[in-house]
Amino acid sequence: MRVNAYAAPAAGQPLVPTTIERRDVGSHDVLIEIQYAGICHSDIHTVNGDWGPQPFPVVPGHEIVGIVAEVGTDVTRHKVGDRVGVGCLVNSCGHCTNCQGGDEQYCANGMVPTYAGVDRDGTTTQGGYSTHVVVDADYVLSVPQSLDPAAAAPLLCAGITTYAPLRRWAAGPGKKVAIVGLGGLGHMAVKIAHALGAEVTVLSQTLKKQEDGLRLGADAYYATSDLDTFEQLAGRFDLIINTVSASIDPNAYLGLLAIDGTLVNVGAPAEPLSLNVMSLIGGRRNFAGSMIGGIALTQEMLDFCADHGIGSEVEVIPADRINQAYERVLASDVRYRFVIDTASLN
Repeated sequence: MRVNAYAAPAAGQPLVPTTIERRDVGSHDVLIEIQYAGICHSDIHTVNGDWGPQPFPVVPGHEIVGIVAEVGTDVTRHKVGDRVGVGCLVNSCGHCTNCQGGDEQYCANGMVPTYAGVDRDGTTTQGGYSTHVVVDADYVLSVPQSLDPAAAAPLLCAGITTYAPLRRWAAGPGKKVAIVGLGGLGHMAVKIAHALGAEVTVLSQTLKKQEDGLRLGADAYYATSDLDTFEQLAGRFDLIINTVSASIDPNAYLGLLAIDGTLVNVGAPAEPLSLNVMSLIGGRRNFAGSMIGGIALTQEMLDFCADHGIGSEVEVIPADRINQAYERVLASDVRYRFVIDTASLN
C-alpha cells in the first residue's frame, strides 16, 4: 500500500512530499487512517542528525491519532471506526523482564521506535507525517472520544513523557513540584501535575509566559535568568521535571531540591551535562532520567487526561507548513505544540 507522506531526504534537509510503502495488514496488525500528527522536538533532532546517523529518507512523527480502517483476523482490542493513537514505539520483544513488567520502552532487546527504527520484518519504520500507518495491535492505544483528536495527538509523546515521571515520583497533594521550561513538554507537565494535586511552580528563563503558566495550572512562576531565584527557592522542591532540550546547569537545579528530592531529566539536549556529585551528596538528592512510558501506562495517561479534560495547546497546520513549523519550534515560537492535519496530504 503506497501512501502520501512528508520525509526528510538527508540530515539537515527540508522535508519534502513523497510516497512510502506500508506493509500489508497482518493477522495481528491495525491499519490506521491518520488524522493528526504532532511535531515533537525529537523529530527535529532526528532529521537534523543531532542524535547520530539516521536511515534517510525518514518520515518523522510519533504523536499519531487516527481512525482504524482495517484490523487483522486475530485483533480483538480494536475495531474499524475506533479512534486510536500511536506513540513513540511500535514494537518490542515482549518477553524480556522489562517488557513483561510493562516497560516496553526499555526493552532489553531494543524497542522499535515509530520511525527511523528497524521493525521485526527488517524494514525501516516510518512515522506519522503520512496518511496511513500499519502497527501491531499491542502498540495501538485507545483515544477516548471526549478528547479533541488534534489536542490528543501530543499526549502520545509529550503527555506520557511528563506523566510517567510525575506518577513514578508520586506527584500529588502535599508535594512541591517544579517544571523547568514551559514548552511542548513543560505545558503538559504543568497541566498534569496540577491535576494530580501537586503544588506546581514553573521555572523559565523569563517571565514572558507567566500568564500562560498560571492559566495552565501553575501556582507560581519564576525566571531562572534572575539569579535571586536560585537563592529564594533553595531546598524547596520534592520533584523537579526538566523538560528543556537545551543544556542547563544541573547543579544549580539540584540545589533547589529538599532532602531526598529528585531532579528528572526528560528533555534530551544534544550536548552532555556536567554534574558535580557534591550536588547530590550534600542533600541526599537524586538525579534521574525518564523516557516516555510503557503501553499500559500510556493508556492510563490518556484515560486520566480524558477524566480531567486535559489536552495539549495546539496550532494545527497543513503539511506544506512543516518546515516553517520546525523553524518556529527552534525559535520557541509556538504555544505549545504544532499538529499536522494529515488530510492535507491527500
